[in-house]
Amino acid sequence: MPKSTLKTDTLLHRRNFLSIAALAGAGMALSSRFAFAGEPVSDRKIRMGVVGGRFGASFYFHEHPNCIVEAVSDLRADRRDVLVKTYHCKKTYESLEQLLQDKKVDAVFIATGAPDHAQHVLAALDAGKHVLCAVPAAMTLEECAALRDAVKRTGLTYMMAETTVYRQNTISVKKMYREGKFGNIFSAAAEYNHPGLEVLFWEDGAATWRHGFPPMHYPTHCTAFLIAVTGERLTEVNGMGWGDGSPLLKNNPYNNPFWNETAFFKTNKGNPFRVEVNWRGALRGVERGEWRGDKMSFFSALQEGQDHTIVTSADTIGRDDAGFQHKEATVEIYQQPQWWQTDMLPQALRHNSGHDGSHTFITHEFIDALINNRSPEVNIHEALAYTAPGIVAHQSALKGGECMKVPGFD
Repeated sequence: MPKSTLKTDTLLHRRNFLSIAALAGAGMALSSRFAFAGEPVSDRKIRMGVVGGRFGASFYFHEHPNCIVEAVSDLRADRRDVLVKTYHCKKTYESLEQLLQDKKVDAVFIATGAPDHAQHVLAALDAGKHVLCAVPAAMTLEECAALRDAVKRTGLTYMMAETTVYRQNTISVKKMYREGKFGNIFSAAAEYNHPGLEVLFWEDGAATWRHGFPPMHYPTHCTAFLIAVTGERLTEVNGMGWGDGSPLLKNNPYNNPFWNETAFFKTNKGNPFRVEVNWRGALRGVERGEWRGDKMSFFSALQEGQDHTIVTSADTIGRDDAGFQHKEATVEIYQQPQWWQTDMLPQALRHNSGHDGSHTFITHEFIDALINNRSPEVNIHEALAYTAPGIVAHQSALKGGECMKVPGFD
């Protein structure tokens, strides 16, 4: 193994790309995609409807200066009560269908069960509502095509609430990539480990949508790590799955035999990209990415809350453990800026939030896109680029790893 050098804290702070102290005003400089940064200049209000009292209650529409939560909905009264308490909104509906009839509602956040996303988004678009939807976008390639066509037909705004895009380290990596710090990214990898999900298979004695849900039907926390940074598209895949014959997976509605799935993708640039989604095993819970370049590489922390690492190519000559000379790489801990503290967000949203600070960014990106009549970062084409590869990867795994083409939806 090549020998690496770990720098002292003083050197780390000197070499760090951006320190926390230098963040003020940095938001506007990050990218044209962050042109929404800072305080709003419009007094227009988007009237939101929020559907789904679990994940739907973890966002901040009520804090956004350009948003009013007009109505909330869940099939269960207890979850509607959570939404009422969270968003200080007393107008409630017992179903999405009822909420969509409310003419005061401009846009809807759909945070319902994953298998219902496509159906619910289509209903909202047909009702004339803009849509922010939880991940994944769809369950089948046919649903992917239907969503794309509906967005084009209606001319309404669709955004997928993919948290990986706005994780603090992903924001940093996007900036580094645009600045050319990686050189050429020649390979990448991502993993989403969430062991113990079987406790959510049943609730009150009834199976939930999570019972046996295929891991690769939930790929977006991984695929976004590459696509959101480089814009590459995943074009081919070999998928592999692991299951142990557990009775917990028996008779699930997806006929899925796998707890864990791994996919080996080829991108439209000819680069390899490995993705793992794991529900069971001796695993550290994490959502992380790796980007490997010929000038620099970035490795997300192995566990939530730990340090990220940067490896930089160098001309220093060292020796490996066999005594052979080689050029050593410089390894250093990355001092992660907290981008949610900056003017990338309105003042009211400059606080930490779920999924490594991403929820306030998702809230703002969607509302600001509507206010300024622009396409959100995770628009329908990006959403399907994150989602469809996992659908095909699962099909490949069911076929023993057969190489399959991934269709594009741009």
